[in-house]
Amino acid sequence: MNALSRIAYPIAGLLVIAFVWEASILVFRIPTFVLPSIPSIAVALWNDLPALLAGLRVTLYEAGSGYVLGGVAAIVLALVFVLMPLVERAAMPIVVAVNSVPVVAYAPVALVALGMGSASKIAMVALAAGFAVFVNAMNGLKAVDPAAVNLLRSFGAGPLRTIWTLRLPAALPAIASGLRVAIVRSIIIAIVAEMLGAYAGLGQIIYLATQQVDFLRVWAAIVLASAASMAIYGLFAWIDRRLVWWK
Repeated sequence: MNALSRIAYPIAGLLVIAFVWEASILVFRIPTFVLPSIPSIAVALWNDLPALLAGLRVTLYEAGSGYVLGGVAAIVLALVFVLMPLVERAAMPIVVAVNSVPVVAYAPVALVALGMGSASKIAMVALAAGFAVFVNAMNGLKAVDPAAVNLLRSFGAGPLRTIWTLRLPAALPAIASGLRVAIVRSIIIAIVAEMLGAYAGLGQIIYLATQQVDFLRVWAAIVLASAASMAIYGLFAWIDRRLVWWK
């Protein structure tokens, strides 16, 4: 797929969504407080742009910080598990148990322990993003052909050398996929966490606007968050294609 196609297809998809959106309002006579028209949302977004951008900066800071912390911790944990099978057998049930509960369920604990500032949001994002990266990293590190591992060991390579020269390069495509999924989850969790309790951020704006029955502002914040998510995901996909070019 060339560069023009990568741009044209998403634009075509957005145009189809816009057409269906406006047609649905006309055909089904949907109330504006449920589904406002796209021009009215655009006007609300423009009029409230400074406040929305300020909220977006807070949300992206929380999402980005949690993403980095969770991603690094997940890759390190996966490497430790591969190097130490006994540790994996002992700790894996705990990892699975912690992540079997929706991350938002930990919000009350995070808010009480870390407060309503950014720290609680970063912790929740790190937990959500980290598990997505961890699962992919584990699958990638363990998917290496055992024959290749045995061959490398026959040349005197130890566990660390095997990880560095064989398992980690082979796992890069899987890790990159996990990182792409995690970045979108990070923004979602950050917004949801802000809606549950925060001093700033897009989630707080959405929560307050809902309380004030200002649904145009709600939709403006949603559109801005969606646009930021798509742009960041596109950037990560581009980086992925450049760094993991062989997959």
